[in-house]
Amino acid sequence: MNHERPSPEFSKENALRFSKFAWGALAFTLLVILWGALVRATGSGAGCGSHWPLCNGEVLPQEPGTHTLIEFAHRTTSGLSLLVVVVLAWWSRRVFPDHSHFVRRMARLSVIGMLLEAALGAGLVLLELVAHDKSVTRAISISLHLVNTSFLTASMTLLAAGAERSAQGLPLRAFWPHPQLRKRVLISLGAFLLLGAAGAITALGDTLFKASSLAEGIQMDLAPNAHFLLRLRVVHPALAVLWGVLTMGWLMSLRFRQDPGVLKTHPARTTALLLLANLVLGATNLLLLAPTFLQLAHLLMANLIWISLIVTVSGDEPILEN
Repeated sequence: MNHERPSPEFSKENALRFSKFAWGALAFTLLVILWGALVRATGSGAGCGSHWPLCNGEVLPQEPGTHTLIEFAHRTTSGLSLLVVVVLAWWSRRVFPDHSHFVRRMARLSVIGMLLEAALGAGLVLLELVAHDKSVTRAISISLHLVNTSFLTASMTLLAAGAERSAQGLPLRAFWPHPQLRKRVLISLGAFLLLGAAGAITALGDTLFKASSLAEGIQMDLAPNAHFLLRLRVVHPALAVLWGVLTMGWLMSLRFRQDPGVLKTHPARTTALLLLANLVLGATNLLLLAPTFLQLAHLLMANLIWISLIVTVSGDEPILEN
């Protein structure tokens, strides 16, 4: 007698429910990312001491201060986000029977990305690369953290978008651009990661070296004995303007060479508008000496640009059919 469990059949309804949950998981992950930025901006990284995963050697901190509460909340939500992607990976096996299905591969990559996030976060705490640490090691670590975060959100975006397309009965082509666009896409995505890493270093410099005015901040950056974090602060805004202008021009030219009217609903238009908005937000952040709320808004917008860019250059959209 055959007691093998029959393989589940694909259901568009189940795929739609899965995609909605996946988009919700991505939104929750963005909140965790923003909270991590709040930890850095408020100097709360040492709120639980050099203990990990315990907080000051305790499962639940007793009589915690503000910094401890901020750090502990980040650890708790990070743990929940890991649990969420594990659930997604398990659920993807039920919804998409084919073990090589694109959605299942992205689910596995999301789990790997989240585990790396936890490892990088633990390393920052255990090596005490938090609070007022100004070392090169910390600068490198937060840059790697930013790159891995982008890898994670890209995987989760493709996971959710792939499930949504499957639910709509649309074909999947591994979300890989047309050969004519592939080189430019890879350059654009790679440049964005470099821009993001520079932004993380700039934000760290803004946190550790406060200025009372824009003029004082410029003097600090140009001083002969300026710390390397101060000297690097100019890199991010310069790269942002260059990358933003070139990418907006590229996206608009692709669409206008096809059908100008389609631009109104195409993801490329959303990406271009987000880019423009974040350039304005970044300039405002600079002029107002990087208040915490603007740093968080700037980071959120950057993540939305990344997600929108991933959607724009993936799938079967006409933008890939040059």
